[in-house]
Amino acid sequence: MPFVEFIAGWISGAVGLFVGHPLDTVKVRLQTQSVYRGIFDCVVKTYTHEGFHGFFKGMSFPVLSVALSNAVVFGSYSNALDYLDQSHRSSSDHSKHSPLTAVFTAGCFSGLTQLFVTAPIDLVKVRLQSQTTGNKYRGPTHCVAVILREDGVKGLFRGMGALALRDVPCYGLYFLPYEFTCRMLTEKGKRPGNDAVLVAGGVAGVVTWACATPMDVVKARLQMSGGGGRVYSGLLHCITVSVREEGVRVFFKGLLLNSVRAFPVNAVTFLSFEMLMRAMTDSSQD
Repeated sequence: MPFVEFIAGWISGAVGLFVGHPLDTVKVRLQTQSVYRGIFDCVVKTYTHEGFHGFFKGMSFPVLSVALSNAVVFGSYSNALDYLDQSHRSSSDHSKHSPLTAVFTAGCFSGLTQLFVTAPIDLVKVRLQSQTTGNKYRGPTHCVAVILREDGVKGLFRGMGALALRDVPCYGLYFLPYEFTCRMLTEKGKRPGNDAVLVAGGVAGVVTWACATPMDVVKARLQMSGGGGRVYSGLLHCITVSVREEGVRVFFKGLLLNSVRAFPVNAVTFLSFEMLMRAMTDSSQD
């Protein structure tokens, strides 16, 4: 993967993470705990008991590691799309857009490749975000140490099946509406402007999270299994118990927050990535 994509992915991912982490914390708590009556109640209780700092629990670990996961996502997506383009185009067709089917396929591939990087990071983030009282985990490093001691290496990948069912198709949906919206808002033959990138990134985020939220709920509950939350024997057991006790609507917990958070976070992420790539690419050509 190009080094510039690694740097651009790191910075853009960190910017997006900072913008969306407070709402992500509220979403995780609503999905994994039943003590809150709704979004406002969760926000008030979090601020009352933990202060402003409570909304940023678990953020340091993803910020430090988002470089790798974002580089894998954007790098594998670009490489897969290039490969698919070469297999479908003749040497005289390079000015044409990539087929949207190729965009979706490359996006799914990027979702698959980043799983082994994202799964442990997301697990630690969720457990730290859900910790409202007590000091079972003193920080990201201590959280990893406790998980390894209690469950071994496999414990770091708890909930990975649900994560795969969420991320593989949803990363296809992530890049698909982004490319489609950019093309709709950009004159033929021109590079997408900042406004087009912002809107396309926001739309991509909302579409993706609207589809991802049901499996996101299951993933979060499986990740908390053994970490202070209810213990589930597996994916199907979690789904069955959740539906029996809370109804089908349980899979839409956090949907509103995900949608509200997704637009600005992904708009900023895509704009930051595109601007950084342009700046670094242009400077390397001077």
